[in-house]
Amino acid sequence: MPRIDTATKLCAVIGAPVGHSLSPAMHNAAFEAAGLNYVYVAFHVDDVGACLTGMRALRSFRGMSVTIPHKVAVMPFLDEIDPMAVKVGCVNTIVNHDGRLAGSTTDGLGTLKAFADAGVDLRGKRVLFLGAGGAVRSVAFAFADMAEAAHITILGRDAGKVAALVRDLPAKTRVSVAGGDLAGDLAQAMAAHDVVAQGTPVGMYPHPDATCVPKELLRPDHVVFDMVYRPLKTRFVKDAEESGCKTILGVEMLVNQAALQFETWTGETAPYAVMREALLAELNTD
Repeated sequence: MPRIDTATKLCAVIGAPVGHSLSPAMHNAAFEAAGLNYVYVAFHVDDVGACLTGMRALRSFRGMSVTIPHKVAVMPFLDEIDPMAVKVGCVNTIVNHDGRLAGSTTDGLGTLKAFADAGVDLRGKRVLFLGAGGAVRSVAFAFADMAEAAHITILGRDAGKVAALVRDLPAKTRVSVAGGDLAGDLAQAMAAHDVVAQGTPVGMYPHPDATCVPKELLRPDHVVFDMVYRPLKTRFVKDAEESGCKTILGVEMLVNQAALQFETWTGETAPYAVMREALLAELNTD
């Protein structure tokens, strides 16, 4: 345990539930490695407004990670919101500037960093997203706004969420967008896209053998990214590797977005390798 004293800065993740979060392991390892007097904890929160009022009042409460289901609910209680988070319509990071709360989103930027680290240039690429939830929204906006993807297709089971994203993306960026049904339109879409980003819970622990993409639809020239990180390699990722595809794991998105949060709160360069090692150690104890 780090030493806790009157100068300690508090950071936390809020959600409901939040017991599964791996963020405390990553951030506390990072604070220790950087020699910073910070501590990171997890809070189950139901009343978002009261929580942020408390954060504002506690000047030592420096930073907050926001997870399901509060990424949208926190927004009315913030004093300022980063332009990308406004476009996406959700916040996953809050920093307390002496009682003034600023919100941003790091999911999209963290994923861009994961693709860059893997040597994948998204410029001019046709990208297929499976799912239309909050994480997909964040990543899709980053791909459209900052990576210059040529086209994005959204396939999902919830027609309302798909329609909203298909409406919002071209209204706020210059990318061309199409939408469809995950079951009915998958085969045709897989044949027409370069990058496949899996953003549904399919394949997540405790159902690691599940996949929404039949192996025969994968091509060796596909770049495959799965946002699921438990297990480390999903059935989808294993099938993609066996098919000769380049793969990017969900842990890379997770650690990169956490590293950006660390830098937002501390102003220091994140010890990426330490955070990744702590994350993998936690996953290996599952």
